[in-house]
Amino acid sequence: MGMEVKSWELAFVPHALAIAGAVMALVWCIYLRGGLAWESSNKSLIFNIHPVLMLIGFIILGGEAIMSYKSLPLRKEVKKVVHLVLHAIALILGIIGIYAAFKYHNESSIANLYSLHSWLGIGIIVLYGIQWIYGFVVFFYPGGAAGLRRESLPWHVVVGLFVYILAVANAAIGFLEKLTFLESSGLAKYGAEAYLVNFTAIVTILYGALVIFTVFSKAPQDDDFSYSAI
Repeated sequence: MGMEVKSWELAFVPHALAIAGAVMALVWCIYLRGGLAWESSNKSLIFNIHPVLMLIGFIILGGEAIMSYKSLPLRKEVKKVVHLVLHAIALILGIIGIYAAFKYHNESSIANLYSLHSWLGIGIIVLYGIQWIYGFVVFFYPGGAAGLRRESLPWHVVVGLFVYILAVANAAIGFLEKLTFLESSGLAKYGAEAYLVNFTAIVTILYGALVIFTVFSKAPQDDDFSYSAI
């Protein structure tokens, strides 16, 4: 049973947070950290691609994909395509974002996969990919039998939300990890950049929480195809 608040009304708040988070990440990485580059003698510019793509591409677009199934007053088949395509874009950008982190480490002679953030990141992107492939095969093409779809739907919702919650939590860990590295290199602990990174992490967490709340909210009245909240 969904919450009484309507999903399309609740969705306005995470949309606003998504815009705020995206702007904050871009200001941090482009204005304060020097910009973005795939090839550069300044390897930090390569790393800057990672937080931008992981927040805007993976967390925000992934959240929009989740909310689309409850907040859009569209037919089931249209919402299914929107849901599928947004998740696919989020997955692709997430993979590129993770590759950017590896590229930065390799070109800077930094060890890979030594932190909890990196371990969780690999696990999350793998689970996200498996979830997308399973959803595509069972619910889109070629499509499973009606019984299989009915039995799979609750697990698809629960696993998807679990992976998304992990992704948001890991993003917060990533902001903390990067800020700790910067502060150990001389960045002012109470400076503008430190505050910006911390507030970006807070906005990310709030956005993720509201995405989850939207899933449990009331679907549009003219839509009787939305999944039931688990």
